Amino acid sequence: MSGDLFRELQQQLDQYAVGFPATDSGVEIEILKKLYTPEEAEMFLDLSLLLQSPTEVAARTGRQASEVAGLLERMADKGLVFRLRRGAEAKYGAAPFVVGIFEYQLPDMDREFAELVERYFEEAFGLQMAAHKAPMRPIPVGRSVDVTWPVAPYEDARKIFKGKDPIAVAECICRKGQDLLDQGCDKPGEVCLMMGAHAEYYLDRGMARRISYEEAMKILDECDEAGLVPQPFAAQNAGGMCNCCGDCCGILRAIKKHPRPADMVFSGYLARVDEDLCAACETCLDRCQMEAIVVDDFAIVDEARCIGCGLCVTTCPAEAMCLEPKPEEERDVPPAQPQELMMRWSSRRGTSLAPLRMTKS
Repeated sequence: MSGDLFRELQQQLDQYAVGFPATDSGVEIEILKKLYTPEEAEMFLDLSLLLQSPTEVAARTGRQASEVAGLLERMADKGLVFRLRRGAEAKYGAAPFVVGIFEYQLPDMDREFAELVERYFEEAFGLQMAAHKAPMRPIPVGRSVDVTWPVAPYEDARKIFKGKDPIAVAECICRKGQDLLDQGCDKPGEVCLMMGAHAEYYLDRGMARRISYEEAMKILDECDEAGLVPQPFAAQNAGGMCNCCGDCCGILRAIKKHPRPADMVFSGYLARVDEDLCAACETCLDRCQMEAIVVDDFAIVDEARCIGCGLCVTTCPAEAMCLEPKPEEERDVPPAQPQELMMRWSSRRGTSLAPLRMTKS
């Protein structure tokens, strides 16, 4: 019975975002059993992505409100559901595995969990992520875009954070996991930025520290210097921004395996090379996270692999690299709200955002 319950939970999580596919080995069930008790799994299966109060969940599911309140609070504290507090009231909702439950395991990430996730990534999850548009989108790093070109606010990291409150920063869970597996990198760790309700959840759980707008901008500058790709959530109204490397980030690792990474991201830019200025110094080779550049007499950019992050631009000593906007017909504009993105994913994957138990009843 318990096995059927966790399989049902896997199938529910597979409905959301990039999914949560089944494997021959059953490693995904091992992950779920490490995270959820049977009681918590049952509760998750009765939740939807729509935030509801314990009273509303209890009324809909025939449970006692006090029982539901205690269970949902415990699950939120374990990073198994999303929680939004407004004064004395809290509302809860289901969350995808990525971006969501996996990231919420930051305080409790251990080597066993890191090993399970790595196995899952290699067996199925990475392949499934690489088959669909990434849930995060690379945007140009600071100083990489000609200021004479119109840059949409959702493509400008500084404008994304402007006026947002609170802003918080947390350790990168991908880098933490790879460190636990003794295969991490030397990039900075405290680089994941959240804002608004997402920042509130991280702060509420003690997973992040509150920072000012100015400190957030300083972190972005440090990430640029370290060669990290800024990746907000793939909607214009993003709730957070990761700063990622191709060695640790699950999303970049996944799309890096794709023959055409450029097709798997929402990106409006391509890197260009001035052949006359290029000194063939190979600085851009170290900076590019997608292996999109080769150097002969001068650097050559493979447009099918370029994700338009601009890391090659900001440290080119000859100033031979630049970012140029893609033609209007080739620009894939991200949806305005995360909810719209979830619906778009659902439509493309042929899945439902409604709880499966509800659709079957």
